[in-house]
Amino acid sequence: MGVAPATLQQPRASGRVGLKPAPFDYVRAESLEHALTALAEGGEDAKPIAGGQSLVPALAMRLVRPSLLVDLNRAGLDSVSANGALRLGATVRQAALADDERVHPLVRAALPHVGHFVTRNRGTVGGSIAHADGAAELPLCLVALDGTVVVDGPDGRREIPATDFFVTHFMTTLRPGELVVETVWPLVGDESCAFEEVALRTGDFGQSMVCSVLTRDHSGAILRAAVAVGAVTDHPTRLGEVEELLIGSRGDETAVEAGALAARLVDPAGSLHASARYLRALTGTLVTRAIERAA
Repeated sequence: MGVAPATLQQPRASGRVGLKPAPFDYVRAESLEHALTALAEGGEDAKPIAGGQSLVPALAMRLVRPSLLVDLNRAGLDSVSANGALRLGATVRQAALADDERVHPLVRAALPHVGHFVTRNRGTVGGSIAHADGAAELPLCLVALDGTVVVDGPDGRREIPATDFFVTHFMTTLRPGELVVETVWPLVGDESCAFEEVALRTGDFGQSMVCSVLTRDHSGAILRAAVAVGAVTDHPTRLGEVEELLIGSRGDETAVEAGALAARLVDPAGSLHASARYLRALTGTLVTRAIERAA
């Protein structure tokens, strides 16, 4: 398979190095097999690209310097199907989820917080999952909903539970040469849910974000609970102790206690914008709000 060189050239030294990507080769994959072959030939320095909303800024600042970009937009990974579960191809645009009633309400509640309208038009679901930013909304929702990541590569296709897929900031359990090809989300059931996030400005990454998903019996008691937090952890994290606290309750009467417990469980690093103490308190408040809204 030939590799077509990119037209981008090495920028001239002008005191502004870092505003243009380093030179790279480019392949437009015409199928999944073509994409996997190109990535295998490119080795560790090859990168897939679809929406490019995270990769292109990193390229421009030379935070990453791949030798090869493999374009996935014609690789046939944009399918959407709902048969027992909602299966989204990796290159499905984030904006396409907003008006699709098959998409879980938790995801539709989180979508307005994902970047800006323009970035959601180009940004892909699979790209967000594979990028694995600890402050990204879609990975958090996938973990809260017990979703699955489908990957393909040299050793064949495998399905990875979302709770096992994310390791830390920008790191997943993807093996060399593997590619996220699909994500699997539950269809809407009888559960109730809520999404909460606080960011400095609309479109910014959240300082803290919380998902809650509650399933109750006929009396209103909680049978199953999922409470997941992001941004204050290095990857989407389920708070098992908070979930156990909620089981058997009606939710609203234990929401404050659950929030206080969540604040003790998280250990954020703090930043120029918010101290660790503030972020713990904020997370506790958001957990309480999310449980009260879902309940």
